[in-house]
Amino acid sequence: MSEALKPTIAAEKQSTARVLPALILAMLSFSVIQTAVVPILPSLAKELDVSGSNITWLMTANLLSAAVLTPLLGRFGDLRGRKPMLLISLVGLVAGSALAVGTHSFTWLVVARVLQGAGGGVMPLAISIVRDELPRQKVTGGVAAISASMGVGSGLGLVATGLLLEHWNYKSIFWMGLVFGLIAIALVVFRVPTDPVTDKEGGADPLGALTLAGWLSALLVAVSQGNHWGWTSTKTLGLFAVAAVVALVWGIIETKVAHPLVDMKMMSRPAVAFTNLAGLLIGFGMYGSFMVISNFAQAPDKITHYGFTASVLHAGIMLLPSALGSMVAAPLGALLIARRGPRLPLVAGGVLGAVAMAYLALRHSAEGDIYTASAIFGLGIGLAFSAMPAYINGAVPVEQSGIANGMNSVLRTVGGAIGTAVMAAILTGDTMKLPPQIPLTLPTLDAFKHAFWTAAVVCIVAGAVPFLIRSAKSATAVTAGGSAPQHTSPELAKTDA
Repeated sequence: MSEALKPTIAAEKQSTARVLPALILAMLSFSVIQTAVVPILPSLAKELDVSGSNITWLMTANLLSAAVLTPLLGRFGDLRGRKPMLLISLVGLVAGSALAVGTHSFTWLVVARVLQGAGGGVMPLAISIVRDELPRQKVTGGVAAISASMGVGSGLGLVATGLLLEHWNYKSIFWMGLVFGLIAIALVVFRVPTDPVTDKEGGADPLGALTLAGWLSALLVAVSQGNHWGWTSTKTLGLFAVAAVVALVWGIIETKVAHPLVDMKMMSRPAVAFTNLAGLLIGFGMYGSFMVISNFAQAPDKITHYGFTASVLHAGIMLLPSALGSMVAAPLGALLIARRGPRLPLVAGGVLGAVAMAYLALRHSAEGDIYTASAIFGLGIGLAFSAMPAYINGAVPVEQSGIANGMNSVLRTVGGAIGTAVMAAILTGDTMKLPPQIPLTLPTLDAFKHAFWTAAVVCIVAGAVPFLIRSAKSATAVTAGGSAPQHTSPELAKTDA
C-alpha cells in the first residue's frame, strides 16, 4: 500500500467510527420508545383510569405524529441541512419523554407521545447523512445498519418494558427514552459534521405539507380507531372518504407547485413506488405480528388451553430473538446488496417473514416455537429493511434522499397501523365463550391461527414485489472491460426509474 493512500484510509475509518454509532443510537432511541408502550396499554388504562378504547390513543397519537413529521423533517433536511433537522427530531423525542415522566394526566401523556413522534424523522435523515458522509464503499453497510436498527429497537423495546416494569412503574419506560435521547443528541452534536449537501434551489411547500398531514391524519385515525368505532360507522367511513379526497388534492397540488414537498415524478418511478409498497406490507407484518405474538404468549393457558401465561417481561424475552435476528441481518443484508443488489435481501426478507408466521400457525404449543419463529422473523425483517433504502437511493438524487426515504418510513408506519388494526379485528372477531364469573374477552385459538396466516400472506406478497422492479446494479458489477468500477455503490447505482 502506498504512503499516499494510508491517510485516506485512516480518515475514512475515523469518519465511519465517529458518525455511524451516533446515528444508530439515534435510530434505536426512537424505535425502542415507539414500541415500548404496546404491551402495557391495558395496565396503563387501569393506572390512568381511562377506557380500553381511549388508551389506544397513546399509540395512535405517536403513529400519527411520526407519519406527518417524518416526510416534513426529511424534506427540510434536504433543503436546510440534515444535522439540524436530526437534532430537532431528537429534541422532540426528549421533550416528549420528559413530559411523560413529569405528568400523571392522560391528556398530557397523549401530547407527550405526539412530541415523541418527531423521532420518526431520524431514519430518513440518518440514511441521508450516511450517504453524504461515509466513504462510498461503506454506505451500503451503514444504511443497512441504520435501517435494520428499526427492527432491533422494536424488539429490544418490548424486552426493556417488561424488565423495567418488574422493578419500577411505567414512568421508567419514559425515563429510558429520555436518557437514550439525551445521549443520542450529545453524540450527534459532537460527532456528526455539518451537511455537505443541501437543495439550495428548493423551496417550501406549505399547502403540500398541510394536505399531506390532512390525509395521513384522517387515514391513521380511521384505521387505528376502526375496531372501537366500528368499520362501517359513520365516523370511520367519513374519515376514509376525507383521506381519499384530501390525498387526491395533495397529489394535484404536488404536480402543480414549483417546489413540491414530494416530487410525484420521483414517487412514481418503479424503484420508488414498488419499494414503498413493500415497505407498507413489511410494516403491516412487523407491527401486526409483534402484537399477535405478545398477546398469544400472555394468554392464560389454564383457561384458553393455549399460550403460556407469560408476564410482560417473559413475552418480551420471547420476542428478543427478533432483535438478534435483525442485528445479524444488517451485515448480511449489506453483503448481499453489494454482491447481488437489493432484490435478493428484500425477497428473502418477505419469504422468511412468511415462513416464521406459517410456522407459528402450524406449531405453537411450546415456547421454543415462539423463540424459533421470532428469530426467523427478525432476520427477515432486518433483511427487508436493509434493502429498501438501497432501492430508493439508487433511484433518486442526493438532494431528494431525505424526502424519498421519509415517505418510505411513512408507509411503513401506515402499514404498521393497518396491520395492528387488522390483527386486532381478527382476534376480537372470534372470542371464547367463558363462564360469567370470568370477566375476560379472549380470542379463540383459531383466531390466532388466522392472524398468523394473514401475516404470512402479507409477507410473501412483500417478497414478490421486488420482481416488479428491474435489478439494481450491485457494487461488484463488472464493466465491459472486465474490471469492477471502484466508485460504484449500490446506494448510488441507478435502478429502474
